[in-house]
Amino acid sequence: MLTFANAKINLGLNLVGKRSDGYHNIETIFYPLQIRDVLELVDAEEVSCVTKGIAIPGDDQDNICLQAFRQLQGDFNLPNQQIILLKNIPVGAGLGGGSADAAFLIKLINEKFNLGLTIPQLQNYARALGADCAFFIKNEPVYAFDKGDQFEDLKITLSGYYMVLVKPLVHVSTAEAYSAVSVKQPVTSLKKLIHLPLKEWKTAIFNDFEPSVFIKYPQIDEIKTKLYAAGATFALMSGSGSSVFGVFEQPVHLPDLEKENLVFYGV
Repeated sequence: MLTFANAKINLGLNLVGKRSDGYHNIETIFYPLQIRDVLELVDAEEVSCVTKGIAIPGDDQDNICLQAFRQLQGDFNLPNQQIILLKNIPVGAGLGGGSADAAFLIKLINEKFNLGLTIPQLQNYARALGADCAFFIKNEPVYAFDKGDQFEDLKITLSGYYMVLVKPLVHVSTAEAYSAVSVKQPVTSLKKLIHLPLKEWKTAIFNDFEPSVFIKYPQIDEIKTKLYAAGATFALMSGSGSSVFGVFEQPVHLPDLEKENLVFYGV
């Protein structure tokens, strides 16, 4: 059986507090993005994960998809499977690709083996694997808070606009990004700001990771500047980086950015 795991972007990201468990409390808006990995689940003699496409750092046998499968196999005595992952979502990009793969695999397992798990049950399995993983179970825009694993539904859409995503050829470690960021309470919550007209987002909605990441990786800052120069109504780095997205009112072609970066249009 096949499934297609899509990425996400963060429409704003505020770090609002440090937790006793070592994590941070955040508030952000998760929004689905149509760049997709392909996942296949086939019967096999042994449990394994084979990855193709974009290289994933580390050993295939430590892949988050294997963690997801073994978690459910232990609870439901599932037969052994081979997981085949065709990776198209850039790695280390702030797009949640690994989390998406794990969540969509959980949904695929639920479907293939008729487990009958509810959305809350699926989300609980996903939460055990990563802070943003549970978002991909429903895969709809949400206001996310606490560790980024608690959600409130949002009625927002960027349909009618044109999205451009730019991924520079640098990798920003999540741990590295968190180690340099400042924690502060926002004056106004993203939950309210996201309902402002899009043209006002530029001066109201921010990503707390940008200042420290831009100092170390000025090429990411330059991408954001170029997106605005090309006419973006709103542009922001996603997650802890390194991807930057721009929202445009008209279709655009950005050959200058294509020279040294991966550029995705209409996602």
